[in-house]
Amino acid sequence: MAHVQVHREELELDSPTMIEGLPGVGLVGKIAADHLVDALDMTYYASCHCDGLPEVAVFGGGEPTYQPPVRIYADEERDLLALQSDVPISPSAADDFASCLTAWLGERDATPLYVSGMPTEKDDVPSLYGVANGDATRLLDEFDIASPAENGVISGPTGALLYEADRTDLDALGLVVEANRNFPDPEAARVVLLDGVGPIAGVDVDTEHLVEQAEEISQARENLAERMQEAQDESSKAQPIGMYQ
Repeated sequence: MAHVQVHREELELDSPTMIEGLPGVGLVGKIAADHLVDALDMTYYASCHCDGLPEVAVFGGGEPTYQPPVRIYADEERDLLALQSDVPISPSAADDFASCLTAWLGERDATPLYVSGMPTEKDDVPSLYGVANGDATRLLDEFDIASPAENGVISGPTGALLYEADRTDLDALGLVVEANRNFPDPEAARVVLLDGVGPIAGVDVDTEHLVEQAEEISQARENLAERMQEAQDESSKAQPIGMYQ
């Protein structure tokens, strides 16, 4: 049966904020969530066993144990959750995954921050935009996050999560950032953390080395980036659709 399994019931969270880290354009969400988990030393809190997710085991260098590929980490003090995924979510599984995770978030009165990269040829600091539903729309004004300048669509698993949140009346916010189409983009992830996640969740996290270590981050995620390029339909992304499309 599809479910999210909590492993640390003793942690007390009160209407937490969750940052989503699914692989997508520029791997922006994944880089941001991974960095948050490491920088704040977040606790492995729950694992996702939703229909359609790859039934694989992931392990780290020097670690004796393995884990499921899609996990949720928690910081009890900051009322913060981070969704960490080591695998792309297939389009065929996106709806089931979105229903499974959204129901769990709704039970905990959580506010998800869903992250999507917008493929852009950028020469300066990436721009960040926000979209929201329900009471989450006030966060855009409160934290001065601009709305997109043109019509667009957020596709892939992140789009499915936003759709399901609206369908089930779960307040949710989508953070859209300009990002490199073909390669991991730690600079875009840094913008998401500094201008989006940080202010909204009340988290102060050092992000300087995300840019300083861009080459290292790119190498570490090169294989995953190649897999995402081979399966573009699986990639969450935001893109303009034009006025009449």
